Amino acid sequence: MSVDLPSYLGIPAEQLGAGTPVRVRICGGQADLARDMAEAMLRIIIEAEQAGRAATLIIPVGPVDQFSLLAEQINRRRVDCRDVMFINMDEYLDAKDRWIDPAHPLSFRGYMNRKFYGLIEPALAPRPDNRVFPDPQNPAAIGQIIAARGGVDACFGGIGINGHVAFNEPPEPGETMSVEEFAALPTRVLDLSRETRTINSVTVGGEIAVVPARAVTVGMKEILAARRLRFYCNRPWQRAVVRRVLHGPITAACPASLLRLHPDAELVLADYVAETPDIQLR
Repeated sequence: MSVDLPSYLGIPAEQLGAGTPVRVRICGGQADLARDMAEAMLRIIIEAEQAGRAATLIIPVGPVDQFSLLAEQINRRRVDCRDVMFINMDEYLDAKDRWIDPAHPLSFRGYMNRKFYGLIEPALAPRPDNRVFPDPQNPAAIGQIIAARGGVDACFGGIGINGHVAFNEPPEPGETMSVEEFAALPTRVLDLSRETRTINSVTVGGEIAVVPARAVTVGMKEILAARRLRFYCNRPWQRAVVRRVLHGPITAACPASLLRLHPDAELVLADYVAETPDIQLR
């Protein structure tokens, strides 16, 4: 019995991104990718400083390894980040739609405090007011902050197994949404998909019950309005989804495919992510 697989799954590494406006770079292993991401963040911070202003970045927790490297570079190079605005993409919520406790093993706020802000020398670290997470009680505040800062210099991120960007989940089966409608979605509270909760449970031993069912996320509206999009993929399971993002249809069913509508988007892949997916019966 033959099975018709999407043709994009067979696209070789050297042809990824061909015919699209998204630049694709292959960047060695996981450590190389983390170093590249840290350097890219620092470069934007320094460029803004040289232009006489402080940078505004939207950043993910996932990938994660870049943050300790970025803290190290900030300290070593004495980069003043007190006025730099770091807007984290998202955070998990509890049953009452409040941020989960920072002590929770999946808390992005807890991670950022331990692995980034807490590693920067206090005299160089972003002020507390510049360490922003979307507020489930006031999601619109993110748009207001961005407007007051004159826009976002760059949005960094990863890509979920279902193509999500931040926690902007694709419509559920049976739901329809145009690309234009999806691109206009603002910062909001939402249910997480089963796919997202399942793949994210890997970091807690595969126990999906530990993964919260709700989250608050920066919207596609704010992400796509950033002047630069810089997305990084370091998981072996992303081999298929990056091909769907780059060469499948542009659709709300694959949120990251909307990167192809942006004038300055770059996708950076670990070499093993760029490899063609190995799809066969075993």
